[in-house]
Amino acid sequence: MRWIAPLAALVVFGAVVAVLHHELKQLHIRSVFEHLHSIPRVNILAALGFTAASYLLLSSYDALALRYRQRTIVYARILFTSFIAYSFGHTLGFAAFTGAAIRFRLYSTAKVTAIDVATISAFSSLSIGIGLTTLTGISLLVTPEQAASLLHLQPAWSMLVGFLLLAVVAAYGLWGSLSRNVLEFRGWALRPPGPLIAIVQIVLSVIDLSLSSAVLWWLLPPDAHISFIAFVGAYAVAVIAGIISHVPGGIGVFETVILYTLPDVPKDALLGSLLAYRLVYYLVPLFFATLLFLTKEVSAQRGKLARARELAGIYVAPIVPQIAGALTFFAGTLLLLSGATPGMDDRLHALYNFLPLIVVEASHLAGSVIGLGLLILARALFRRVHAAYHITFWLLTAGIFASLLKGLDFEEATVLAVVLGVLTLGRNAFHRPTAILSERVGPVWVVSIIGVISLAVWIGFVAYRHVDYSDELWWTFALDGDAPRMLRASLVVVVLLAAYLLLTMLRPAQPEPAVAGPEDLERAKGVISRSNLTVCNAALTGDKRLLFSDSGDAFVMYQIAGRSWIALGDPVGSDAGAEELVWRFREMSDRHGGQTVFYQASGDRLPLYVDLGLAALKIGEEARVPLKDFSLDGSARADLRQAHRRAERDGATFEVISPEQVVELLPELEKISNSWLTSKSTGEKRFSVGAFSADYLRNFPMALVRSEGNATAFANLWASGTRDELSVDLMRFGNEAPRGAMDYLFIELMKWGRTQGYQWFNLGMAPLAGLERHPLAPAWHRVGNFVFRYGEHFYNFEGLRRYKTKFEPVWEPKYLVARGGLALPRVLVDVSVLIAGGMKELFAR
Repeated sequence: MRWIAPLAALVVFGAVVAVLHHELKQLHIRSVFEHLHSIPRVNILAALGFTAASYLLLSSYDALALRYRQRTIVYARILFTSFIAYSFGHTLGFAAFTGAAIRFRLYSTAKVTAIDVATISAFSSLSIGIGLTTLTGISLLVTPEQAASLLHLQPAWSMLVGFLLLAVVAAYGLWGSLSRNVLEFRGWALRPPGPLIAIVQIVLSVIDLSLSSAVLWWLLPPDAHISFIAFVGAYAVAVIAGIISHVPGGIGVFETVILYTLPDVPKDALLGSLLAYRLVYYLVPLFFATLLFLTKEVSAQRGKLARARELAGIYVAPIVPQIAGALTFFAGTLLLLSGATPGMDDRLHALYNFLPLIVVEASHLAGSVIGLGLLILARALFRRVHAAYHITFWLLTAGIFASLLKGLDFEEATVLAVVLGVLTLGRNAFHRPTAILSERVGPVWVVSIIGVISLAVWIGFVAYRHVDYSDELWWTFALDGDAPRMLRASLVVVVLLAAYLLLTMLRPAQPEPAVAGPEDLERAKGVISRSNLTVCNAALTGDKRLLFSDSGDAFVMYQIAGRSWIALGDPVGSDAGAEELVWRFREMSDRHGGQTVFYQASGDRLPLYVDLGLAALKIGEEARVPLKDFSLDGSARADLRQAHRRAERDGATFEVISPEQVVELLPELEKISNSWLTSKSTGEKRFSVGAFSADYLRNFPMALVRSEGNATAFANLWASGTRDELSVDLMRFGNEAPRGAMDYLFIELMKWGRTQGYQWFNLGMAPLAGLERHPLAPAWHRVGNFVFRYGEHFYNFEGLRRYKTKFEPVWEPKYLVARGGLALPRVLVDVSVLIAGGMKELFAR
């Protein structure tokens, strides 16, 4: 299923190329470049000015969306973030480089949540849609005759469509300004933004799209003879077609629509204008965004002032892999397109005076092969692979020399040098020791690479369509033999790509990992002893699979339910090992066709999960009680004080016994456990908690409550090796337990933990607690709040939260991290089945 959308985009792109090939069959590539160079300098400067104004206005979308979400961020950061996100998103457009990932990385230090970032992205998309709709409607109404001719409509239909489009925008404006009703769309609740935001949003979107269309309008040839109002309609339709096609950057689709709607403009001149538009509106902002990012990196490298390093940490460090990967992909594309087009004759002849022909030929072939290598390595850079950094460094260096030696292409060499600079300054971000070929390539990357190479080959055939094909071309070596060089380079690149894809995609599937055995559990104990958190002790239940880092200093505990590979909590162990494991776990689940899921993940790791393309869903809050000043004093804990005294009057005593002593008491404890399970009409749960098992319980100390010398309640202790946190797993009591045994056990445990030097007592998670309640909250939060409030018959959600609140804990959010969209309901079912211990047990509950 993951292949459907990328392959559909590739099919659309292929169809567009076929249409363009037919439309441009009489075109000579040199005439296109002649028209490109003939554009007046004044027009180019005007287009650059409109581009700068457009990108400045784009930042207002982020500012309005943050105001809509009632978030306050310094405008300098909004401007920097939006410029980086839009520059890379417009030019590349691949899922790996979406503006959402960059925004989340850069905004996260300002306490902006994943929901906020999703709202910003949706708000920006809505604003662009409003602008496109408004401009198209105005164009169809104001200039019906000319617009109808461009769009091949009857004037009456043109005016009707224009009126309907403007009516839609007006309806949105009225709803946004006056209504109090919330709109539902694909699981999101859209709250009316209010008159100020709604009106400003419409006005700014119209101005922004007018500016971007003015860029191309000023670059059109003088004999185009089309009014700006009429052209805006054609431009808006072309943009909409590019968005619908899902082709990255709308490349090819946008150009095809413009060529189709402006049939009277000479195609070579119009194509030259479109190339200039791509350069001015896409590549120039990308170049300046790269320079801005590079400047920040340089300040981070040489800045000795604390403020300089602080700014570098905020603006640069979080997105180095995304930026370096995006630029590397762009550099590879540039080398492949350069290898498919003819070089400049004067430079080639100047070069031939100093170098033999074989050097020129070898450099041309090497440049195309290096371009393919950079396309492949871009994905590994995005995944922070250490080896990819070193290989990319030398490939970019070799690419610079190849660009100069194949035709003195100084411009291309400069671009590669800038990319090399960004990569070098961000080298510390690439620390994963994973082998590059060990990672199977995903559908989006395969289709993207194939699309780029197909585009390069097609451009080559268009550029040399006037050259008659013959078998001798393959063996022709001459200074002016651009066509033979293109053929040889294209063949080598296609063969190498096919070999790479066969090597990575047809590799035998690895066997599914087994449940952890005794040796794995012993390895895990060493890592657990160095952890600050208690949840890592869940690895010793014996019902999970363990994935260890190469150095053995970290592991992920997980289990498989349905198609979901569900990890419990964040990776346990060192930060370096944990980050490596997150990527390995994602890759392993992908290889087996599974969904990657992290259950009860913390907020600290969310940026890393976003890098994996996963979405965070808040599922509750974890209660942690600080033990340093814990006592029963004060009116807030009067109920606890009373329960503790009552239990003591009933003869309750407390003690903690060692794991060795636990073994002797297991028969007695088993009776208590069975009595408790019977009284609750339930069975053992799995995965997130342990079950009563001798092999499991002998690993932990045990807290006991005795009444008249007999054990009546118990809880096995989860303790962190660093004495940072203390918690319990199984906590059960028999019929003879004194009243308030649970309160008494918790109080005594917290007092005991304080004397033993523990900093926190973890009361566990309150499911569905703390979800957002405002009208803009996603559907999941509203469903969760409904279940939390009215689902007491199935689970004591509200009562559990209320009970833990008595201890005055600090509440920390917990998340379920997985892919969003249609797969999410299935993931929620798989997690529920896994925790319940099976589908039958889930239905029983």
